[in-house]
Amino acid sequence: MLSFLPGPVLFFISTLLLIINTVLWAGLISIGGIIKVFIPFSAGQNGLTRLMNRFMWAWATCNGGILYLIAKIEWDIQGLEDLDEKGWYLLISNHVSGFDIAAQTYILRNHIPMLKFFLKRELIFVPFLGLGCWALGMPFMNRTSPAKLKKNPKLKGKDLETTRKACEKFKHSPTSIINYVEGSRFTLDKHKRQQSPYRHLLRPKAGGIAFTLSAMGEQFTGLLNMTLAYPDADAKAKEGVLYQVMSGKVKRIVVRVEQMSVPKVDSEVYFSHAETRVEFQRWLNQIWVDKDQQLDEIFKQYISDTTQKK
Repeated sequence: MLSFLPGPVLFFISTLLLIINTVLWAGLISIGGIIKVFIPFSAGQNGLTRLMNRFMWAWATCNGGILYLIAKIEWDIQGLEDLDEKGWYLLISNHVSGFDIAAQTYILRNHIPMLKFFLKRELIFVPFLGLGCWALGMPFMNRTSPAKLKKNPKLKGKDLETTRKACEKFKHSPTSIINYVEGSRFTLDKHKRQQSPYRHLLRPKAGGIAFTLSAMGEQFTGLLNMTLAYPDADAKAKEGVLYQVMSGKVKRIVVRVEQMSVPKVDSEVYFSHAETRVEFQRWLNQIWVDKDQQLDEIFKQYISDTTQKK
């Protein structure tokens, strides 16, 4: 609707609307979280949790509305069939930009439970977002560094136990956990520094997903492998994909979702046997090989479509 406006103007409008949208719904979620602390009955707590999840659903929906307002996005989505809003899922995905979370929550909001993230403990102090994520029950982690473990071996296993306790609440409410296994957003500089063997991806890190599976793997009913692409975004542009989306320059977003069986990870075996860790890393590497090929096909198809239109 507003796509006729200059890019910088669209970026200003979309940024302002996204901030207002986030403050509004995060504020309501935070209030719900505070009230929940004083509710003594589990039935009342669970009901309030469902209401707060609906607030997050509204946040995701409004983000989609903002995107519709500033740009004519063509959504190319495959693989949402047979998903269950009442299931428990672990979702792994490549990480392209700061817009990924908004896109993924919008796409999946009517197909699986609202996404939850494992967050660094420091993020709880971020205004609105930190309190909102706490109210939604997202686990805040304080990972013990190898240096600390070396100084105090008694801390070994504390992180895993903390994760298990944080995830206890998920047994009573359908949940989706997302894990960006690359550990960082893709940039050409990072790709070069890593000497990544993939054309469109950074190297995947198995530790995070193995940590999650060992903590709550039995609760998951499915593993979702998502591939996300913005084929008409300029990867070399200084502004980045987030700016290009919010300034109306991106016209197509491609999403592919593959359902996979959930691998079993025994924490004691995984963290004490190098061979097990190597085998798990190989499994993840093969997923990334296939994902890289899929991205290659997506970009080639976009070039072909663009050429035909001309």
